[in-house]
Amino acid sequence: MSIFNYVVSKSIMYVPKPIISHFAKGYIAGSTLADAVQLTKDLNQQGIMTTIDILGEFITTMDQAVGFKNDGLNILRTIDRENLDANLSIKPTQMGLLLDKEQCYGIIRELVAEAKELKNFIRIDIEDVPVTDDTFEFFRRLREEFPGHVGTALQGYLRRTPDDVVAMADGYQNYRLCKGIYIESRMDAWKHPQAINRNYVICLEQLLKQGAYVGIATHDESLVFEAMNIIRKLDLNPDQYEFQMLLGVDEELRKIILAAGHRLRIYVPYGEDWLPYSQRRLKENPMIAQHALKQMFGLNKQ
Repeated sequence: MSIFNYVVSKSIMYVPKPIISHFAKGYIAGSTLADAVQLTKDLNQQGIMTTIDILGEFITTMDQAVGFKNDGLNILRTIDRENLDANLSIKPTQMGLLLDKEQCYGIIRELVAEAKELKNFIRIDIEDVPVTDDTFEFFRRLREEFPGHVGTALQGYLRRTPDDVVAMADGYQNYRLCKGIYIESRMDAWKHPQAINRNYVICLEQLLKQGAYVGIATHDESLVFEAMNIIRKLDLNPDQYEFQMLLGVDEELRKIILAAGHRLRIYVPYGEDWLPYSQRRLKENPMIAQHALKQMFGLNKQ
């Protein structure tokens, strides 16, 4: 890790909000759903799908969870009305998982039922280890009732993930496979980058072999290479998987994926509660700050 990256990763939680705001530009659609809709329209014109997510975390009341549910219903109906090639991502803790598990399940079920009615899809995002089992339980329950309209996510850095891949092969399978960004213990997560990547590749190949639809979520060129190699080896059609990337990250790699004939979905977050998201992303990928500094001082110009 470079000195710059080390400093960013250790100090990002103490950087003033206006500075974070400058770094975050380009990685968040804006503060309103209208911003996310316009950006999705622009991406759709480039042949890129999106998943829309309203930012917000650490809720303290179920009234807040109901508010986020209503936002989610509005997003789904807006996607339908505007004829967007997009779906919705949600977080269980945003819908009240840490406050009332069954009420949270009811909220997520209502969203998935609406997605089915509108012929759309809900991605139940994965969060940190303490809520992983509950998240997978929700997915198992919902996929029985709404196959084709709900999926969840798997994290390549977790030691448990290869076992989860096999254990959940007994039903409808739709996953976003990412590396993972939460700070977990060494007992729970691989720490060495090569171990993380190897675990990711093992999980990806097994998922595709057992017929899962996988959102291959990575900006790591080596993993994109490995994924394309597996896709060729298994002779998969482009409608059996997709690549996924964060908004504003490595747009050249985005173009390479599209040019190779693969489908691509961009994660489009929006909302007033952008600060925690931005801090996590900068901590995970200090290169974002480096790119922003270069743009600020005109160092990207040739």
